[in-house]
Amino acid sequence: MSVLFPKVNKPREWDYRPIYFDEEKEARKDKRLARLRRGAFREEHEKNMTELRKKKDSKLLLWIILLGILIFGVYILL
Repeated sequence: MSVLFPKVNKPREWDYRPIYFDEEKEARKDKRLARLRRGAFREEHEKNMTELRKKKDSKLLLWIILLGILIFGVYILL
C-alpha cells in the first residue's frame, strides 16, 4: 500500500434499467422456442424440399413450353 496515494475503492454505481414488456419480442421468442421442439427441423426441411421441387418443376415446364414455341416458330418460318 502506498503512503502518498492510498488505494480507495470506488463505491458501486447504481445502474438500473427498468424492464418493459414487449409483445413483439415475446412473440418472436415463443415462435423461436416452438421451432425447437422435437422433429421441427425435419418438418421444416421437408417443407423446404417440397417448395424447391415445385419451383424446379414449374421452371422445367416453362422451359419445355418455350422450347415448344421456338420449335413451332422455326417450323412455321421454314
